[in-house]
Amino acid sequence: MPKLWSKCMILVLLTSVLVSLWNRYAHNVDNVAETDDDSSSLSPTPIDPSISFDFLTSLLLQRDSFSQNSNGDHLQYDFYRNTCPDAEEIVKKSMARIHSQHPEVSAALLRLMFHDCFIQGCDASIFLDDRDGNQSHPIEKHAVPNRTLKGFEKIDMIKEEIENRCPGIVSCADILVLATREGVVLAGGPFYPLLTGRRDSTTSYYSEAMAEIPRPDDNVRQILHLFHLRGFTERETVSLLGAHNIGSIGCEFIKDRLHNFLGTGLPDPTIAADFLIEMRQNCNDSNNSTSSGDVSPMLMKSQRVVKSHSGLNHEEDLLTSISSTGGFGAHYYRSLLKGRGLLHSDQQLMADERTARFVRAYASDGGMTFRMDFARAMMKMSSLGVLIGLEGQIRENCSSLANSFLRNN
Repeated sequence: MPKLWSKCMILVLLTSVLVSLWNRYAHNVDNVAETDDDSSSLSPTPIDPSISFDFLTSLLLQRDSFSQNSNGDHLQYDFYRNTCPDAEEIVKKSMARIHSQHPEVSAALLRLMFHDCFIQGCDASIFLDDRDGNQSHPIEKHAVPNRTLKGFEKIDMIKEEIENRCPGIVSCADILVLATREGVVLAGGPFYPLLTGRRDSTTSYYSEAMAEIPRPDDNVRQILHLFHLRGFTERETVSLLGAHNIGSIGCEFIKDRLHNFLGTGLPDPTIAADFLIEMRQNCNDSNNSTSSGDVSPMLMKSQRVVKSHSGLNHEEDLLTSISSTGGFGAHYYRSLLKGRGLLHSDQQLMADERTARFVRAYASDGGMTFRMDFARAMMKMSSLGVLIGLEGQIRENCSSLANSFLRNN
């Protein structure tokens, strides 16, 4: 009987996902019909059918796709269907409104979600403030790699809107992964289904964030090690780093690579001479005015190279100021093939055949394989170490622990 019930639940889930994917696909097809015939001008890019069917196949063949605890609780498709049925629609509409005014939000939330999920799982621990002001107990948000994170206030806006409709029901952890997915789509990336039912952490992880967030000067061995600890393969790692497709890197984060790599007083010897000249022209000391701090390989800010903002992106012509409407393509990987990775950790993907073969594959078909792999990897990332059932809590405010927890502790 339990096996029959499990199979019925999977069938219901598959049906629900198909309806969701078809609705999203149909909506995008309608948008396509109203544009010109140049597919490169479309944004967001219509969903790749291969993504949805690949996902459905993985659900059938891999029962452990469902994050599940010892009590049998697990993430579900449309978890809030009875308690807050409009939750996901609120997130979608809110993100469309925010993105129309602040298109950089897509990149900001991708980085914010990565930093949250990479440390002890997708539990919104990154949002917690030090509620008692005791600086001897630093919080995750204050860890050096997290000091330049942005997008907190955008999640707070969405959370407030949902709280007005369904108080105390929807977790900050779910809002973050849903909003990030919508941001990816709005930036031209692939839609990917998400299970929901995450709960919020009651703990902040400063030490772990200091030690385990990937750094821009990491080598390929260090990168693969950190991702492997979280269950990601080489292929998934390379696809996730492709999130740099929609981002630019602040010049302060590559300054040492250009002038004092690893404390040698010299530039990174792996940078081609002509590329070094170009980057130095764009990131001269007098023009380097962006905010200070550390950064991880998921730093992303905007889609445009603007010299006055002291930022660079992975568009193929570094010195040309351009804007890409379909950011989730192959240009990041083509740049790496040419030795034009901005971060040392980016270019390191070509230093080892374990990762280089995927760079070549993603660069060879216009981004189709990358988009499919990125969608799958983001589904996996979104389910890392989640709290479910009675674990954790549902915060009323993302930066503060729930009052019920404070009263009992």
